[in-house]
Amino acid sequence: MSDAPQNLTDERKSRLAKLEEFKKKNINPYPNRFKPEGYSEDIKKQFQDNGELEFKTTIAGRVMLWRSFGKAIFATIKDDQGDIQIYARKDILGDEQFETFTLLDIGDVAGIKGNVFKTHKGEITVLVEEFTLLAKAVNSLPEKWHGLSDIELRYRQRYLDLIINPNVKKDFIIRSKVIAYIRDFLTQRGFLEVETPMMQVLPGGASARPFTTHHNALDIDLYLRVAPELYLKRLIVGGFERVFELNRNFRNEGIDTRHNPEFTMLEMYQAYADFQTMMDHFEQMTKGIAFAVKGDSEFDYQGRRLDFGNWKKLKYVDALKDIAGVDTSKIRDAKDAAEAASAKGIKKIDKFLGKWGILDLILGECVEDKLIDPTIIYEYPAEISPLAKYKPDDPDFVERFEAYCMGRELCNAFSELNDPFVQRERFEEQARRKAGGDSEAMYIDEDYLNALEHGMPPAGGLGIGIDRLVMLFVDTNSIRDTILFPTLKPKSE
Repeated sequence: MSDAPQNLTDERKSRLAKLEEFKKKNINPYPNRFKPEGYSEDIKKQFQDNGELEFKTTIAGRVMLWRSFGKAIFATIKDDQGDIQIYARKDILGDEQFETFTLLDIGDVAGIKGNVFKTHKGEITVLVEEFTLLAKAVNSLPEKWHGLSDIELRYRQRYLDLIINPNVKKDFIIRSKVIAYIRDFLTQRGFLEVETPMMQVLPGGASARPFTTHHNALDIDLYLRVAPELYLKRLIVGGFERVFELNRNFRNEGIDTRHNPEFTMLEMYQAYADFQTMMDHFEQMTKGIAFAVKGDSEFDYQGRRLDFGNWKKLKYVDALKDIAGVDTSKIRDAKDAAEAASAKGIKKIDKFLGKWGILDLILGECVEDKLIDPTIIYEYPAEISPLAKYKPDDPDFVERFEAYCMGRELCNAFSELNDPFVQRERFEEQARRKAGGDSEAMYIDEDYLNALEHGMPPAGGLGIGIDRLVMLFVDTNSIRDTILFPTLKPKSE
């Protein structure tokens, strides 16, 4: 056992001394196993259902409260379901066992065997007849755990956050329910869950800056994927007609309340479908999630009433005109678009952006944060949609939609481009942008083009940012509250 001198606070010294006392008593402070017979809420329910007849039980959990009255001790044990009071008496345990029991600290994990009864104050309690130390906590739990001053510590030491704040655990249970619902929703509709490479020779499927790594044996650079899209569509070529993947993506971008470099995405593809099919899937899925975790399609978020059973729909050009006041019919070229952007206070415009790329900056700066109610923006410009299929009657636009709520993008979907020759032209334009300095532009993926040349049926695709979606259902405005271990800058010593 090693302890840096600066870490030996009085509290830690006391706990380490108690640890040694257990060892002197030939008690293993970290035993291999312990089998509880019940959990706190189940025990309480069983007691009430049995007409409050006393019965024996065995529970295990963390000591959270401790009140000593000389020859009697009341404590609280917290387990996976909640907490329950325990009561230890010297005349029942005996002098030696009671003395050993007093060596427990708040934060220790213990197993308790005893009789369930109700105290005079009406609290269901377990009378301690036997106990086992299961893990000695030599670090104490925080005494105060609230306010913005602790927010960084909460994310860095999520295990403490989960111990101290019950609502945090509930939020991540909701996240798990959302993901479980999505899987069930898709499998019931004939979709097959698949896994595609996390490390790719070429990053593709999204405009984003990738993380780079190196494979020593092959002596090649690889990229952590920014999206699984191009591999999933290879499967559509191969004959899988409905596939989805629910897994991590990695993008070398900034960190804020909406972005984390490592995040969870759902991507799904369906042959013989289009963006309208995906829109229907999305609306039905989100409505179903709301009922599954909230009991209704309507729920409150940050003081706002949202209705996932009623998605508003607005064309891309109409959103720019109606919300940002930019009439795209009067924008002739990139110069006009830059002037419109400048008039909206947008000063930094990358040189490689064309007309619609610049107008998309305006959408991002002046429209997105106004999309508070659940809203679908559809029919995007082809210039900013390199993997989507043209509208049959207007090749300047594609069959694509994005969904927004509370000013945040939740999903991206389109009718998939399956013409290998048009796709090559789109990739070549992306390559020109990359050569001009656009670090987020896509590469030319020859193998993907080869797959398309073997024939990909018409298909629709949909991608949903799971972390952002969960934000709405756990009522938080930070993506870090939906990721158990968000990426953080290393703590300076």
